[in-house]
Amino acid sequence: MKVLDLQCAQGHAFEGWFASEDDFLVQRKKAQVQCPICGDAQVTKKLSAPRLNLSSARGEPHGPAPAEQSVAAHAAQSVDPMAAWLQMSRKLAEQTTDVGARFAEEARKIHYGEVPEHAIRGQASAQETRELLEEGIPVMPLLLPEGAKGSLQ
Repeated sequence: MKVLDLQCAQGHAFEGWFASEDDFLVQRKKAQVQCPICGDAQVTKKLSAPRLNLSSARGEPHGPAPAEQSVAAHAAQSVDPMAAWLQMSRKLAEQTTDVGARFAEEARKIHYGEVPEHAIRGQASAQETRELLEEGIPVMPLLLPEGAKGSLQ
């Protein structure tokens, strides 16, 4: 398994796990590697230092595997605001129904008791949002990163 430090054209840094360098290149060429924050498929590999496990050559006990070290090092660092935002956005997406462009219509149905109350998300214009608020329907504009809307590779 090859762990690569990646970056999208917007400057978001993230980590990708691939079977090999060639696997990364093939997936990138097919636009299958996307930024989990913004969904950008223009992803490049960042420079990173290789890990050399010299203790195994000397017969010394192994430490944690590189992936475990990476996870442990990441956990020890301070909270990354972008990662926290992505995690929160994913939870929000998992716990709501995407009604797309029918958001205003569905919000009204829920508000007026035409359908059972449930959490929804979707798209509404600024005018539709103002009208909903004027009717006393609580809505909140929220931009979800593309990576929160679907599964990652």
